[in-house]
Amino acid sequence: MITTHHHHNPIDLRSNLSQILQISVWGFVIVASSFMFLYAGRWIDTKFNTEPSFMFGLFILAIGLCIWRLYGEALLNMERQKKERR
Repeated sequence: MITTHHHHNPIDLRSNLSQILQISVWGFVIVASSFMFLYAGRWIDTKFNTEPSFMFGLFILAIGLCIWRLYGEALLNMERQKKERR
């Protein structure tokens, strides 16, 4: 059987690990902000007897803001990678 050896560039490996770490952090941020906004919405709802309006509204806001920020960071990363390739 013929085997081939792949030589990985240390910079590429570091870049891949950095991307994996960023995705993991963003997953944590989405979960943490969702719970915080759910808790804040629940607290507002119990104060003003408006259940579940604020809870759902703030939850959707948290998810939307996280996705918007994640998309913005992804665009910046893509632009940075294009500049590095030149």
